Amino acid sequence: MTSSTQPASRRKLWSSALVLTVAVGAGILLFPARSTADVQPQSAAPPAPEVHVETLASQQKRTWQTFSGRLAAVDQVAVRPRVGGMITEVLFEEGARVEQGRPLFVIDPRPFENELAAAKADLGSSRSRVDLAQQELQRLDGLLARKAVSKSLFDVAENDLKVAKASVRAAEARVKQAELNLEYAHIKAPVTGRISRAEITLGNLVEAGPGAPVLATIVADDRIYAEFDVDERTYISSAAATRSARLPVSVKLNSENDLSFDGYLLAFDNKLDPSSGTIRARALLENRDHLLVPGMYASVRLGSPSETSVLLVRDEAVATDQDKKYVYVIDDNNQITYRQVTLGRFIEGKREVKTGLNNGDRVLVNGLQRVRPGMPVQPVEAGNDLG
Repeated sequence: MTSSTQPASRRKLWSSALVLTVAVGAGILLFPARSTADVQPQSAAPPAPEVHVETLASQQKRTWQTFSGRLAAVDQVAVRPRVGGMITEVLFEEGARVEQGRPLFVIDPRPFENELAAAKADLGSSRSRVDLAQQELQRLDGLLARKAVSKSLFDVAENDLKVAKASVRAAEARVKQAELNLEYAHIKAPVTGRISRAEITLGNLVEAGPGAPVLATIVADDRIYAEFDVDERTYISSAAATRSARLPVSVKLNSENDLSFDGYLLAFDNKLDPSSGTIRARALLENRDHLLVPGMYASVRLGSPSETSVLLVRDEAVATDQDKKYVYVIDDNNQITYRQVTLGRFIEGKREVKTGLNNGDRVLVNGLQRVRPGMPVQPVEAGNDLG
């Protein structure tokens, strides 16, 4: 009985083990299948990021250089008296704009009117003496023809006529001088411009001559100079260009209104300052609305004689790698590529590209820190208002 039951029990154990082995094997096969299905979506590549680019195109632009300068008067006149006397009238307001020839001061004219009247009287007396001398000479001329008078008497009469005529010329000169003195007593504006306050007021005595006091100052304000210092290299290139064309100048004031005034380069000084290596330049500006006054600080921009073809890139598209400048360019496969560039001046808020870029290059204009060379991207053309 024992021998007959052992095989049966063993068969049961073998059957149980076989079932367990199949079940475990089936579980092992099913577990990797579920794990593979779960991991597959997580390993898919993310979509390429969207970036803003600007496609470069050559533009015709005038290049500008900026210098610091000051405004100076084209004409500035210190009004002084040309005759002495008491000031009886002041005919202008402080800081007013006066036209050339406008009366400004009156020095008591009565002494000069009297001098003019006396000079005219002397002139009339001299002319009467000329008439009398001419009549006397004509009478003696007839007598001399009949030999009724001596030749010496005729010569005396002829000399008297010459003296009388000379006295007329002297009297005429005194009349002209008296007229000038009377005119000088009415002091007028020698130029058109803005006048200062009256330095000598009503009732004061003034003297003429080299030490005559300044009555007021007039600064011409239709045009004005902008004076600034340029380096030797700029002087050489600009001086050569002025032989064939006028170099444009644009001046901006140090104000919140961002006012600008246009003019042109007029001249350079005749020597270079060896201590600074600069030379003084002078530009002439039209002073519209008469806002500019001498002494103002000005930012002076000196332009090139003509426009040239340039490539411009936004400043925010440029990055720095130690002493090198570079940009990221999107290639034909929409991948980021590194491009080293050489930059020039700022032109209308952008940087001039001298080397490293070409027409049609698509330059990344923002988010440079979020990309790397070789990275695929989705380029979108940036607008002008992109910050």
